[in-house]
Amino acid sequence: MQTIRHDVTTDGVLVVTLDRPDQLNAFTVTMADELEETFVRAAADDAVRAVVVTGAGRAFCAGMDLSAEGNVFGLDESKRPTLTDLADLSDPELARVRDTGGRVTLAVHDCTKPVIAAINGAAVGIGATMTLAMDARLMSSRARFGLVFGRLGIVPEAASSWFLPRIVGLPRALDLAYRADILDAAAAAEAGLANAVHEPDALLDEALRLADAWTRDRSPVATALTRQLMRRGSALAHPRDAHRLDSLAMFYTNIGDGAEGVAAFREKRAPEFRGKASDLPAFHAEWLDEQR
Repeated sequence: MQTIRHDVTTDGVLVVTLDRPDQLNAFTVTMADELEETFVRAAADDAVRAVVVTGAGRAFCAGMDLSAEGNVFGLDESKRPTLTDLADLSDPELARVRDTGGRVTLAVHDCTKPVIAAINGAAVGIGATMTLAMDARLMSSRARFGLVFGRLGIVPEAASSWFLPRIVGLPRALDLAYRADILDAAAAAEAGLANAVHEPDALLDEALRLADAWTRDRSPVATALTRQLMRRGSALAHPRDAHRLDSLAMFYTNIGDGAEGVAAFREKRAPEFRGKASDLPAFHAEWLDEQR
């Protein structure tokens, strides 16, 4: 990895550090590639139970590196793509058409492990929108959060038009996008963007504590399915669609780790779950295929 750093705690939390401190961890195409790969690998690695993302130095991510040569967003300006052209996002011809931030947030969204942002400093542009796909945003009291796209004549990216209204509601999402302000931590929390604000020295510990609260002594299979049901279920057309998925998830967790969970509860002991997030029930893959 050239732009990020991986550290795994002794009990399985992957800490991903954006690691270009001299450039305030400014985002590059290489960073997009490395983050996308990181979340794909984390989903498949049963030694990882949760992911925490933070920044090296005094910033979280100051946005796209605008000092890069050529198109700073890595786009091929000779192309004129249409919606039909983007039907198959796996097409390698779209490498310099697709939004790099969106590649990252889709990988975060598809990850089977809870993901927590520990926003230690400025999070601007893609530095802000990449966190919208994560399950919680903890902010340092010194951090800033800026959806500044309107000031640059571009639109919010990284699929934030999907994520942001689900976090703060449509009226507030529009207001944040139109104003394009940089918010301090207190204002970000008031807007619903930050789950909590902590002192700088306590931020990472609090993020790790939250990861423990969410995943320690929990079934990896049930956690993975819960994450996907919650993240995708709100976009389903009718609650009966959620019921179909809940039924399958309940059935397979019940005959899997659920049996151990019930036994542990009855015997007043800690459960010993054996399920793996890398080996989810077959309906999960079938469900994802339907959405593609």
